[in-house]
Amino acid sequence: MADRPVIGLCAAIERARWAAWDQPAHLLPREYGDAVQRAGGIALLLPPDPRAVDHPDELLDLLDGLILAGGSDVDPAAYGAERHPETVGTNPERDAFELALAGRAIERDLPFLGICRGMQVLNVARGGTLLQHLPESHGHDDHRRTSGTFDGNDHLVRLQSASLAARAVGEESHRTLSHHHQAVDAVGEGLVVTGHSALDDLPEAIELPDRRYVLGVQWHPEVDETSRLIGSLVDEARARAVGAARAA
Repeated sequence: MADRPVIGLCAAIERARWAAWDQPAHLLPREYGDAVQRAGGIALLLPPDPRAVDHPDELLDLLDGLILAGGSDVDPAAYGAERHPETVGTNPERDAFELALAGRAIERDLPFLGICRGMQVLNVARGGTLLQHLPESHGHDDHRRTSGTFDGNDHLVRLQSASLAARAVGEESHRTLSHHHQAVDAVGEGLVVTGHSALDDLPEAIELPDRRYVLGVQWHPEVDETSRLIGSLVDEARARAVGAARAA
């Protein structure tokens, strides 16, 4: 249904409690699905699927666009690094799933948005590396001033003129809400940094210029109802679906 493009949202594996139960669950903050639905898309939750690591097309065939969400740290083994003591909560099953989807989505030119951890997964999928603890490398906690909330965790990002990131948000100086202690270090193959933090010049947006829409942002547009970013991904997915339907 091209009028409501299907957007895949990758879920985390976390422990959850409800009623009498306390057990592992596939989880994603509601804001992601709400943002996709507000933009006119269908939000399809994608739990990590071991088969999809080798056969990602089985899932990508169902989608018009893909979002990799925020969450816990990427296992440094995925980019050939030793684990920093502050790198916690890693889940290799989730990493392998999302890296496979990201790599194949790029090959298929499927509209793709990586948010926070999702930007980091995009970078690793292209052979890049990560800084594992910003307070150590940058000397401050301003990218996650208060843990567990976005209140007070805002700052400006400078976006390159005419970049996909600037077009997606509709401005070159953009107020963002952040909550992260890791970030892009060595930039992956073909990716271009098009956004930097006004705090310390940290990479805040990366994109792949030879694809129709491959974008990673280090902030959280899903918790900002005024943000146009997720809507821009849904619009691109809709346009792709309409084009595919006409060509069929």
